[in-house]
Amino acid sequence: MTRQNTENGSVNVSANVYTDIAGTAAINCMSVKGMVARSVSDGVYHLLRKESMGKGVKVEFHDDNTISIDLHIMVGDGVNLNAVGKAIIDEVRYMVQSCTGTEVRAVNVYIDSITIG
Repeated sequence: MTRQNTENGSVNVSANVYTDIAGTAAINCMSVKGMVARSVSDGVYHLLRKESMGKGVKVEFHDDNTISIDLHIMVGDGVNLNAVGKAIIDEVRYMVQSCTGTEVRAVNVYIDSITIG
């Protein structure tokens, strides 16, 4: 959770807000099929539903009031992975910073699965 003090009081932003914003920004990028999470029982990555996409996002808070975001995603086949990753990083950083005012130190994109066909 981050706290931003203003002249009228303080605003606390929970980790869920960051995961929702980052996850929504990521899945709205071209070629992203969705967020994924690794199953503990079989070790296979599974596509997450919208209501549980936060499991594919990890937010780390730093002492200097910045955050780092890890995203685990699935993309379609035949895409330029470098271009998709850069687009996701740019979009997530922009959306989180513009919606919350929190500086994003890093956005790490993990492409855990590719759909074929």
